[in-house]
Order: sequence, then structure tokens, then C-alpha cells
Amino acid sequence: MLRYLFHRLWQSALTLVLSSIVVFIGVRALPGDPATAMAGEEANPATIAAVRAQLGLDQPLPVQYLKFAGHALTGDFGRSARTGTPVSEMIGATLPVTAQLALYATIIAVLAGMAGGVIAAVFRGRWPEWTANGVSLLALSVPTFWVGIIAVLYLSVQLGWFPASGYVSPFQHPLRGVYYLTLPAVILGLAHAAVVQRQTRSSMVETLTADFVRTARAKGLGRGAVIFRYGLRNSLIVVTTIVGLQLGGLIAGAVVTERIFSLPGIGKLTLDSVFTRDYPVIQAVVLVITAAYIVINLLVDVLYTVIDPRMRVWRTAR
Repeated sequence: MLRYLFHRLWQSALTLVLSSIVVFIGVRALPGDPATAMAGEEANPATIAAVRAQLGLDQPLPVQYLKFAGHALTGDFGRSARTGTPVSEMIGATLPVTAQLALYATIIAVLAGMAGGVIAAVFRGRWPEWTANGVSLLALSVPTFWVGIIAVLYLSVQLGWFPASGYVSPFQHPLRGVYYLTLPAVILGLAHAAVVQRQTRSSMVETLTADFVRTARAKGLGRGAVIFRYGLRNSLIVVTTIVGLQLGGLIAGAVVTERIFSLPGIGKLTLDSVFTRDYPVIQAVVLVITAAYIVINLLVDVLYTVIDPRMRVWRTAR
């Protein structure tokens, strides 16, 4: 097991290094010159050259990358080219908002998706399955931004059930903070709940039709015990995989949701930085999200051994 963990850590570190190179090159491939944007379109060439030297953009790309990577290892991502604020402070102020939104949306997606998957698997060929599958298909087909706009217009503006915008920290005001995040989390988690539902249903149908389940039923095991002890438990492996992969997508998808609901998260910070060509902020944000995605997948791999002991034996053998 320790050998497997060391192997995965090594792979994760290598992936992070390669990702940082891709992010560094990709950001510099964006159109426009941050020095010109910072100095102003009417600035003379000498002023623009001074700004480029201040930002380190006049040095060769390998030198720029090595400096960026060395500082990033210590948590120093430089300063914003637009505001002069340390990038680490900007990420530290916005990342908790996105993390809270993504976590809340994940909880909603898992609970709603697994409930729908269980209903669809247990009532196969009947109207509850058709209803659950229809709702999941609709959630997958409708764009998130459109659902968000409609929800704001009807649920917030007309009915007044939820706030249309704004953010309150759940750590300062728990109930009020959850209330402000509920509608954005539901909108963000809808499509992911549909994916969880479909995977849960497929896994449960396969399990409930297996020979060992038929044997358990023949021995007198109750329907509820069969569904939850065998069907739902075996589907947790698939659900864990989906949730691990989807959580990274939730962080990325939060860009649109945060824009609609005016949440001061990392998604809004990313959009603002792209519009102003703020290189230090863009590359730091993408690198942090990439690192979070890698860590989440590593934790999911470790959770496999907790959910399914067979994976523990197989990985130890490797």
C-alpha cells in the first residue's frame, strides 16, 4: 500500500510540473500585451519597456518559468499587474468562496443523484424510472447559465425566495451563509446530479441482477437490505469516481455561476484577470485549480481502498 501511495505521489508531482509548464506557456500565448494594458494604450515605448522590465517579461521564457516555479513553491505568485496586490492574498480571499460553493453543490449532487438512481433502479420499467430519467436528461441538456438566469428572474426577483446576488460567509453567519449559497449550489449541482444518478442506476441494476443477490433473496433477505446493503454499497465505488472527477469540473463550472450570482469567488477573479490580461493572477489561479484537481483525484484513489477492500489487496500486490 505504501509503495502504491509513493507511486501515486510521484505521478501527481510530475503531472503538476507538466501542468505548470502548459499553464505558463498558454498564458503567454494569450493575445495582447499586459505591459501595454498596464501602462495604457497611449503610453510611449519607453514606459512600456519599463513596465515589461518590472514584470520580468523582457527575460527569456525559460528564465521566466524557473523564477515563477521557484517562487510558486514558496507560495509566492507575485503581484497583480492590475492592482499590485499580492496574488496569494487575492487567491486566499476568493478560493474559500468557490470551495464552499463547490462542496455544497457536491453534497446536493450526491444526495439528489443517488436518490434518483436508487428510484430508477428499483422501479425499472415503471413511471418512477421514466420520471427520474426524464429529469436527469433535462438537467444535462439545459445550459447552466440559462437555468441560473431563469432561477434569478423567477425564484429571486419575482418570488423572493432566494437572494439574487451577494455572499455571506457561513463561518460568520452559518444559516444566512447557507441561505445565500443554496440557489447557486443547486444550479451548479444540477448537471452533476444527473451524471451521478445515471451511474448509480447502472451500477445498482447490474448488482441487483447478479447471482449473489438472487441467492440472498432466496434465503429470505428483505428488499430494503438487498437494496442498501448490496446495491447501494456496491454503487459507491462508481459514485466516488464520478464525484472525484466532477469536483474538479464544479470548480471550473463555478466561473459561470459566480458571475450570474455575483459571488466573490475564484471564478470571478479568473474572468476579471483574463479581461485585463493579468498574467500573474491567471497562471496562479489555473495552477492552484490544477493542484486541487490532482489532490482530489489522489484522495479518491485512496478512498477506493476504504470502500472496496479488494482494491487494497490488488494494489498491495502491485
